[in-house]
Amino acid sequence: MGHRNDNEPGSEPFETAWRARFEEFAAGRDDDAGIAGWTTSGLEARLRRFAGLWKIQRNGERWLDAGCGAGTYTRLLRAAGADVIGVDYSLPTILKARTRTAPGVAYAVADVRHLPFRPQSFDGVLCFGVMQALGDAAPAIRELAAQAVPAGQVWIDALNRWCIVHAWDLLRRRLKGKPIHLRYESPRAIRRSMALHGLTAIRVHWMPIVPARWPRLQRVVEGATARWIFRHVPLAGAIFCHSFIICAERTADPDPPA
Repeated sequence: MGHRNDNEPGSEPFETAWRARFEEFAAGRDDDAGIAGWTTSGLEARLRRFAGLWKIQRNGERWLDAGCGAGTYTRLLRAAGADVIGVDYSLPTILKARTRTAPGVAYAVADVRHLPFRPQSFDGVLCFGVMQALGDAAPAIRELAAQAVPAGQVWIDALNRWCIVHAWDLLRRRLKGKPIHLRYESPRAIRRSMALHGLTAIRVHWMPIVPARWPRLQRVVEGATARWIFRHVPLAGAIFCHSFIICAERTADPDPPA
């Protein structure tokens, strides 16, 4: 649907293969979507969805764009008045992000699971397009939650495990003995992990993305009627939506897990 499926990892470890793939994307592509490994229509749909959900609370808020890619969301946050730092574990990607971003935005090379900042350094944390390339989302969620100040926001997106297209892909690969090429997530599992690490007011927003060859259908699934259905009939979102966004707020430090 929205994400390119080329260069499957084969016998290589899942995360190692994705890291190498992102290096290739940055070296061989010049558009934001291509650098991130998305189709143009897929990235544009995701950007519209986030822009329709998020509003800055005050100018000068400090935000972290973790896994920033070519800086698509970094620039959006900056344009809204935030003070933004973008990080990505791919140096070629960071170099391309810097060339297309106006002065005033800092970029650094870092892994979202091992960020070089003190805890509670940011008013908001954004991590989009990352979870599908990780073997386990929990370490990243723990680190992202730790970066937010009390009452700060944390935004994460992921590919929806229960979407019929993804469920079929997982079943087909299992039957053929093929490894996964993307990690699909359950909103319930992400919510549980976020709550474990001190996040509350957790809200799920479904994100429908259809193939690029159906632009009219994309407009329909982004329309008011479809949004109402996905909001009030969660099963419809779970079955038909390619991805989801989860936002939450940071509270006091959680009790350590038993």
